[in-house]
Amino acid sequence: MAGAKLSPGIQVRHGKACATRAGCPCDCAPTFQAWVTDSRREKGREKVYRTFPTKTAAKTWRQDMLVAIRRGEVAATTTTLTVGDLVTEWMDAARSGQARTRGRKPFSGGTIRSVEQNYRLRIKDRFGKRRIDRLSLTDLQEWVDELDASGLHASTIETTVLPLRMAYRRAKTRGTIKVYPTDGLELPQKPVRGVSRRPPAAEDVRDLLASVPTQDRAAWTLYVLAGVRRGELAGLRWTDIDLDAGIIHVEQQYKAAEGIFDATKGRRTRTVPCGPTVAASLREHRLATGRRHGLVFGENGTRPLDTTRMQERADEGWKTSGVARVTPHVCRHLFATLMAAAGTPLERLSRYMGHSSIAVTWDNYGHLFPGDEAADANLQEAFLADRLVRGTVRANPESAV
Repeated sequence: MAGAKLSPGIQVRHGKACATRAGCPCDCAPTFQAWVTDSRREKGREKVYRTFPTKTAAKTWRQDMLVAIRRGEVAATTTTLTVGDLVTEWMDAARSGQARTRGRKPFSGGTIRSVEQNYRLRIKDRFGKRRIDRLSLTDLQEWVDELDASGLHASTIETTVLPLRMAYRRAKTRGTIKVYPTDGLELPQKPVRGVSRRPPAAEDVRDLLASVPTQDRAAWTLYVLAGVRRGELAGLRWTDIDLDAGIIHVEQQYKAAEGIFDATKGRRTRTVPCGPTVAASLREHRLATGRRHGLVFGENGTRPLDTTRMQERADEGWKTSGVARVTPHVCRHLFATLMAAAGTPLERLSRYMGHSSIAVTWDNYGHLFPGDEAADANLQEAFLADRLVRGTVRANPESAV
């Protein structure tokens, strides 16, 4: 190995105890260090080094880097900025409102928390200390493939990559990097929307609600039969409910992480049906708490409900009764399933769900609305027959007499 001919810009690196250093044949596993120089930089010639286990890998990387520098796709730099620094900078900028979405809207607290959580759980230990210019598409693809092979859900893998997408995209727009390694990253295919979500069957609803503690039954009834979100339930006030008219006004949500009340998701207020079962459950809850003002659920009229603890109490009840566990999000799918089965039109279901458009509702729940192919085929046949008769009459006016 000591006498192997190396390409320009590549050198072999031996271990400190390698016999080659004493002029003997190599007895270690040497690595190969490649470097490139960007002579166009105004501050002088700067080198970037990278070490590889094989000479072929080092040579390939050097050739690719030289081409990228020549095309202006990347600049050789001696930056010491790490992936962890980049993600932290993005989170600080997002919290202050400097980093925004593609539509120039501030990132929600939920998105920022998701970035922080996913970075801490799966990225920090793997890439946190890696210099940003030394994280490649190949590195990320190998990592994603490992996550996929471990059985991690495709949606979870997508959100796991989110911190890197966010941080590198901001770095590119600010000129810190020319390209970012998530470009071209191949993620596992997610299941068709709506198909993988399997909420409990309609006939199981009674057992589902009967198995939760009495103090929480009204809340879970609203989850299942009104389709409200977790934060919307915690922010619901008695003034938002009209039991006589059978309507619930969803106008605010409680963000537990920030400890504040805010507008609903998408800042859209809406009304949802309050049927006899929901109304009866709310009346029982009102009698039990003795409250007619302030928040509907919670320790009192001003302190919001601890939805995490409520989930734990329900889990205990379902485990004892042998009922499959659900979450508020699954309950929203159950609500949509029940409404679609009952014949609720798609446009009204979209409004009750609080979706940004009817297209979102169709993407998630379109499979719940069976087509009327037979009736439409008959309409087509009738249309063609009518046109045929009209054409025959025009061609032979005497036949109409």
